[in-house]
Amino acid sequence: MTKIPPKTTGALAPADAAQRFVSARRAAVALPNFPGDLPADMAAGYAIQEAAIGLWPDEIAGWKVGRIPGELQAELSADRVMGPVFRANVWQAGKAPTPVFAIAGGFAAVEAEYVYRMGEDAPGGKTDWAPETALSLVEAELVGVEFAGSPLATINILGPRVVAADFGNNAGLILGRAIPDWRSRTDDWPPCEVFVDGKLVGRGAPSSLPGGPAASLAFLLNATAARGRPLKRGQLVTTGAASGIHDIEAGQTARITFGDMDEIHCIAQSAQPVQDRSAGGQRRIRP
Repeated sequence: MTKIPPKTTGALAPADAAQRFVSARRAAVALPNFPGDLPADMAAGYAIQEAAIGLWPDEIAGWKVGRIPGELQAELSADRVMGPVFRANVWQAGKAPTPVFAIAGGFAAVEAEYVYRMGEDAPGGKTDWAPETALSLVEAELVGVEFAGSPLATINILGPRVVAADFGNNAGLILGRAIPDWRSRTDDWPPCEVFVDGKLVGRGAPSSLPGGPAASLAFLLNATAARGRPLKRGQLVTTGAASGIHDIEAGQTARITFGDMDEIHCIAQSAQPVQDRSAGGQRRIRP
């Protein structure tokens, strides 16, 4: 992973750093650098995330899971990172491209995803989930697209601790079709491909995720329970960037295919302050 010297503005309490991230997202303005000293570890990053969740004017509709690069896993004592997906940022794919909103000077990308919808509440306090048992709580698996976005352009370069701090670098989720017979499908179906402005930029399959999507679900069940936020019926779980992370800028289009099963289109638009943003043709759903 390429690293750049971190720029800091001095020590800030988690609540202060969270306020700066939330204010930047709501105002649709980029942050020139991380607000304050970089989090010392993953717990410090999640402390900022927790404070930001309390400041964000929406409820959690689900969670995203991302993979931590292998060379950082031992140092961080983690192989995955998570962040909330808010209800107003969940859209149902339709025939017209779904708008996604990129902050000028920030970070924006699209990712092909395999998404679980929870069929029942997870029991509070249980933190020993395995992939096989985790699937017993799932009612459906869908294809989808995560819109990764942050006011901080260097969020991924600065690494997982910073990703954790800013909502896991999530800015939205587009849902596609449910995968038929998903419990019996192979880990190679359906495959996915991502095209940005007509150019193939990545491909993958459920097997592209270490341990498969179910391993991401087990991680999340354990992690959210440890945080006192056990998963709830109807919540959505994105399991990782199966095709990779693909940068997108305002004005660009993306097409994400899942074999012959589904095809999702989106278009990046310049983000506007939250209070001034209209639905703009977005198809919001309530999982």
